[in-house]
Amino acid sequence: MRRRIPVRKRLVVRLLFVSALIAVCSVAATAWLAVTTTTSALKEEQGQDLAAGNRILAQLSGYAATHSDWAGIRPTLRELAARTGRRIALTTADHTLVADSAPPGTPLPPRPAATVDPLRTDTYTETGAQLSGIDPRVVGPYLLPEAERAKLDSLAAQREHCYERHGLRAGTERTESGRPVVTVADGADPSAYGADVCEDGRLNTPTATEQKALDALIDLVRPCLRKNGLDLGGRLFFFFDPRVKDPFDDGFLGAKFTRLGTGEATRTAQRCLQTARRTQLQPYVAPVAELFLGIGDQNPARFDMSPANKAKVVGVAGLVLAVTVAVTAVVAVRLVRPLRALTLAAQQPPELHVRVPVTTRDETGILAEAFNDLTERRARLEAQRKAMVSDIAHELRSPLTNIRGWLEVVRDGVVDPDPALLDSLHEEALVLQRIIDDLQDLAAADAGTLRLHREPLPAGDLLDQVAAAHRVAADAAGVALRTGADDAAWLDADPVRMRQVLGNLVSNALRHTPADGTVTLAARRDGDEVVLTVADTGSGIAPEDLPHVFERFWRAEKSRSRRTGGSGLGLPIVRHLVAAHGGTAGVESEPGRGTVFTLRLPAAPPPGDEL
Repeated sequence: MRRRIPVRKRLVVRLLFVSALIAVCSVAATAWLAVTTTTSALKEEQGQDLAAGNRILAQLSGYAATHSDWAGIRPTLRELAARTGRRIALTTADHTLVADSAPPGTPLPPRPAATVDPLRTDTYTETGAQLSGIDPRVVGPYLLPEAERAKLDSLAAQREHCYERHGLRAGTERTESGRPVVTVADGADPSAYGADVCEDGRLNTPTATEQKALDALIDLVRPCLRKNGLDLGGRLFFFFDPRVKDPFDDGFLGAKFTRLGTGEATRTAQRCLQTARRTQLQPYVAPVAELFLGIGDQNPARFDMSPANKAKVVGVAGLVLAVTVAVTAVVAVRLVRPLRALTLAAQQPPELHVRVPVTTRDETGILAEAFNDLTERRARLEAQRKAMVSDIAHELRSPLTNIRGWLEVVRDGVVDPDPALLDSLHEEALVLQRIIDDLQDLAAADAGTLRLHREPLPAGDLLDQVAAAHRVAADAAGVALRTGADDAAWLDADPVRMRQVLGNLVSNALRHTPADGTVTLAARRDGDEVVLTVADTGSGIAPEDLPHVFERFWRAEKSRSRRTGGSGLGLPIVRHLVAAHGGTAGVESEPGRGTVFTLRLPAAPPPGDEL
């Protein structure tokens, strides 16, 4: 009865399921990759927009720091917009438009991007950052005239030359107010080089312009200090540090004959100083303005899949699934067709030996070729089985016919049962017994039930025992029987079975060796093996017959004549017994010059060498 395969276990269904799963995974992976890539690109674009916004803010803050109003900002605004590709607009705090790079009437973005106030936002000291402090570009009343600059430049050159005479590499930088600052390379300490004489204090002494501005600043600071209880009396002054570009950025406030102290008092004094500076610089900077960046009222770009895009993704995914399923179905049908042919061929009666056509060169084609090879082997085995049955019947028929015939004539009184007749009947019974014993040995070898009783066995003794057992037959045939073995050739084998193996080979050799010939038994050690040989000088075996000598009931005499004796089972028994010992049997022969049977068996150490 033909067994029905469940739908879920059919090859086509499995292929379709796997293909659909692969397609879904592929689409999902592609979508994830697209989203990830797009998001990354958008983030990068947003980062670039942020950097561009910082540059715009820095430039506008610099303009505000150096101008008292926004009257001339429009050319700068247009140039920035053209360079960055952004819409730039400036408004007052109440969103009154000051300047805009977009056409009139274009609505502003919903929120300002930043506030342009150089007195409270420093975009100059650190690129890309917005620090809480006064922009150093706001100079105001501290801007030095040309005469004072020239005097300070001369003092800076003198200090620089002095440093160089002491082995220091120095350079001159200029602050926004025009004051030169001499710096030592690599932050070296001038006192360590004995260059203290270079710092005479003249370079960091305030000029007339700076002193006037400082006096005004002190007047602005005093009310705040007095309000906070920090008016120490005396004249306030600032220390200029020539190693910094802006001595007012972190200026030091002090009073004569009095120490200000540290902690909260110092922080309060610094806040008073910052407030006074903003009050002093206020007239010199442009009014506070709101900065708007963007296009119209649109927000910055953000990835969001629209319904149309979702529909496209779903449509493409469905198309991919449909194509995958269709292609898989076609491929699956082509794969299943030869499998069905194999199934039908395998279900045919065994005696038909049906073969299948090989139409492909893939795995299915290889399977079909293997099936055809199996069919060929089965056909050969069937032919061998029939031939073996016929051979067994033939081998048993002859002795049984002889025994039956003689017994019938004895029963009928035609012949008296004399000793000669009894000897003949006994010989025929021995032939039957030998055939049955050989068949029993072969059956046990085929079934794997052949028992071996292994023991350490010197190959030389084994050969001597076999030669002694066949010495009478050799002398009767006029054949010389010789032996030779290495002392190191030892076997771990069943001595009875090994005598049976060598006895079969010697019997064969004596049967096919003419008078005055020689049969030689030899044994030698070859690495981990012992090589046993049985060589004769007989008629030899034809090259075309050599592959068949170990087959059952095979004889070189195709007429099946038993003139030369033997049942045709001796050599197959030799091969099986040697294989049971873990060895191999081979044969070499040259017609007219003799035959050599070679047995290779695992060697065993002599008893004295086991330790």
